[in-house]
Parts: sequence; structure tokens; C-alpha cells
Amino acid sequence: MTPVELSRTVLHAVRRAVDAGELSVAVPSRAVVAPPGPGGCGDYATNIALQLARPAGQAPLRVAEVLRPYLAGADGITDVVLTGPGFLNISLDRAASAAGLVGEILDRGARHGFARGDDGRIVQLHCPRDLRAVVVAEASARLLRSQGALVRVTAEGFDPAWTTVLGVRVDAVGVAPAELPVNVRPVPVPAPASAELLALGRDAGRWALLHPAAHDRPRTGREHLVQRETNPLFRVRYAHARVRAAVRNAADLGFAAAPGPVAERDLLAVLADHPRVLAAAADHRAPDRLARHLVAVADAALPFLLTVLPRGGEKPSAAHRARLALAEAVGAVLAGGLSLLGIDAPDHL
Repeated sequence: MTPVELSRTVLHAVRRAVDAGELSVAVPSRAVVAPPGPGGCGDYATNIALQLARPAGQAPLRVAEVLRPYLAGADGITDVVLTGPGFLNISLDRAASAAGLVGEILDRGARHGFARGDDGRIVQLHCPRDLRAVVVAEASARLLRSQGALVRVTAEGFDPAWTTVLGVRVDAVGVAPAELPVNVRPVPVPAPASAELLALGRDAGRWALLHPAAHDRPRTGREHLVQRETNPLFRVRYAHARVRAAVRNAADLGFAAAPGPVAERDLLAVLADHPRVLAAAADHRAPDRLARHLVAVADAALPFLLTVLPRGGEKPSAAHRARLALAEAVGAVLAGGLSLLGIDAPDHL
């Protein structure tokens, strides 16, 4: 069961409880599921009981107790535990949920975690004449569009070199009306540092601006070009290149990917978290959240990628096909995430 499917299962449990007369609430349109927080357990947790407590006129723990049996009886769920004021902690059939997650990612490819349609939001991003602000605004617009919003980006000033070197574009340039204040203002980059960033080129320059949080000053040195594990951008792009190499080598060996049981729990967890990270990065206009998430995916994937292909005289098996599918899912997440940051995901590095 994937996080999206689990969210639907939670909503279905609410609907069944309402139909049975155990809850008197409007069924919400969305149920948030995420890895359990401190004190939690299982694979995922949801705060749906806390969300429904007030409209139901009941304590959150009572709402959770009502929902628990409806969730515990759902296919793919092995246990449901209540913790705290009313969190529902859900354990999944890991073999089935791993295959489902990988299958869903492969089905959607680089668009995994994207909304499936417009959500009706219209967002105006306006930034000062500052290289970093413009790049952050443009990347934030990409994230918001991935989540179904209609976005317009404007800047109070713009240097054509920002497009030539970094590929940055905005919809309009000039002083905005009073009712549209600047709403994207990360720590600015001084003019000399801007020249250093442009000298890094498109991919490294954009990463240097987008990887730090908005309140942190970006580093502008050539460490972003170093092809070593100390460089997080290198690790992300190298992991993607390793995936593509594994796919090519598997084709040479005559086998293809097929989702199945895999034991890489930490890697599956960061992949499952990808839609939530995209949504949060979009909502908070924080592309740095996505950048750091891609580093986490790469760091979890790199040791695993050594195990994908058969070794020596070993014949390709169902386990190899399942691991290849997981590797392809990693590649899809990395490629989609880098694309949202405006950075290339190379097949060779």
C-alpha cells in the first residue's frame, strides 16, 4: 500500500464510521499520513482523529478508537496502535507496500508526487532585484505548479545573464503595485558573490542558491563543482547516473524491472516521503527542502545500488528484478526532483 492509497484508506474508514452512525462529521477531502513522530510506531501515522474531534463533538482519543477497527481490517494493514492524544499509528504488510510504492513511482515516473490536476490556487510571487531571490522564486513556482497551482513570477529587476547562464525566467519585470509586496526574500547574494555563482554554471550555480535554507547565506565557492562525496550535488547526480548504468547493464544481461518485495526499509521510507516533501516545499516556498530530501534519497540509495545486479555467474532472479525496479524508482524521484530545481539529471557522470 502506497502513502496515497493509505490516505484513501483512512478516508474510507471515516466514511464507514459515518455511515454506521458512529461519527457525525463531514468526510474530509484529504487525510495526511506521514512517518510516525516521537513516541509513535509502525510505518505511518495520521492525525485524522485530532482533525475530526471538534466537528464530531468527541475527544480525539475517542474518535481514534472508533476509527481503529475500520483501519485494522483493511487490506495491506497489519496493525493499528493509538498513541498520544489520538494519533493512529499504522503498520503495513511491508512486502506488498514496497511493491505498491515502487509500482506507483514507476507508473508516474519523474512526475511522482505531482498533483493530477489544477487545485484552483492562483499564486503571485514577487521578488526584489537579487539573483538568489529570483532563482528561489522561479523554483518555488515550479514546485507550486507541480502541486496544481497557477503561478505568476515577477521581479523588481532582472539581469539577462541570469537567463543566459542559469536559465532563470520570470513573467514580468518592474515595480509592482502597492497591493503586491515582495513575498520572496531569502538572504541576498552580494554583487561580487553573484559573479562567482554565475561562474559555476547552471547546475552548480542553481544548487548553490537553492540548497541552503532561505535564512542561510549560500556558499559561492568552487566546492560545488568537486566530483567527490563531500559535494551533495555530486552525490545526487551520481546516484542518478548509477541508476541509469544499472538499467543499461540489466538490459545487457537480459532482464528488466518488476516490482516485488525488497528489504531496504530506509530507502523505501524516503521515497514514500517524496510527495509530502514536494507539497511542503511548495506550500512554504522552500525549494531547499526538496534539495535536502534529494540528498537523503541519494545517500540511502548509493549503498543499495551496489546490490542491484547479479554478481559473477549468478543468474538474474525475481529478487534482482525487484531491486532493479526499486533502483528505477530512485532514478525517477531524483530526476523529477532535480528537474523541479532546474538542474540536469545526467545519465553518465
